[in-house]
This record gives sequence, structure tokens and C-alpha cells, in this order.
Amino acid sequence: MCAAQSLTAAEIHAAVDRLVRAISERHRGENKVILLGIANGGVTLARRLGARLNWKHVGTLDISFHRDDIGRNPIPKEFAPTIIPADVNGAVVLLVDDVLFSGRTVKAALDELFDHGRPARVELAVLIDRGSRKLPIAADFVGLSLHVGDEEKINVILDPARPANDAVHITAKKPDAR
Repeated sequence: MCAAQSLTAAEIHAAVDRLVRAISERHRGENKVILLGIANGGVTLARRLGARLNWKHVGTLDISFHRDDIGRNPIPKEFAPTIIPADVNGAVVLLVDDVLFSGRTVKAALDELFDHGRPARVELAVLIDRGSRKLPIAADFVGLSLHVGDEEKINVILDPARPANDAVHITAKKPDAR
């Protein structure tokens, strides 16, 4: 059993600053970059990054129907639909999520993205990389790397209206009720 840990809003904002700097360096002068937040965890982060980078092409990807665990985890009642603000064909697409863990969410996001066209390149930005990949997926941009055990859960809270309320909580996972 792990002891609960938390990250402050200041630590989260510093991680977002690192993401903004790294993304702006790599994409300086590029015209067609589309920023897509993976619903639901990556949506607020994508909007913040888009605002900070002053990019107009910011949207969302709903991966509900591409998840490999849809039988165990039904589609949530509150979800963000896929909204892609520009043609993905030939574009650079930057997928954004709050936590990278097994890689399954990113795989589902890629499946949803390629249902809409063929980008020139796809990159991944995550607030937190917690390791323990099950698929060969790596982030291009990482705000924080945390070494968190498989028996622990990371809960990211990004408040769209009040960033001072942002928090990350690391707690013990509840046992599966199978």
C-alpha cells in the first residue's frame, strides 16, 4: 500500500511551462499543426497549451469506441465528442493527454485520428509520464516523469476556470471487483 501523495498547482504549472517551451521550440514557424486533447483527461491541457502557444487549431478526440476495455469500462455519460478543427491530411497532429501509462489510450486515439485522415506526422504531449508501458509508445513532450507503481493511481485535476485549483493526487488503487 502506498502513502497518498500530491502535487501542487505550482508544480503542475511548471510542468505545463516545460511543455509549452519544448513544443514551441520544435514547431517554430510551422503552419499546419493541430492540437487534439484526448477526452477526457487531455482536453483541458490541450486548451491551455493552445492558448499559451497561440494556436487556433485546437480540438478533441473521443476514443470511447476504440478502447480495448469497453466491455469493462462503458462509455461515460459525460464525454467530449471528437472535434477536429482542420483537415488532418498532411498536417502535423499533436495528441495531448494528462497521463501516459500503458499506452492503450494513445493507441485508441491513433485509431480515432486515422479514421479522419492521414496526417504527415503525429506527436504526443503528456503532462505526466508514469512509465510501465504495455505498448511501444513514447511521448515526444513530457511535463513530469513520475515513478509510480502499478498498484497506484494518478488522478489529475485541471480546473478549466481556476488553474489555482489544479492538483495531482497519487493514491493506492482500489482492488478490482471481478
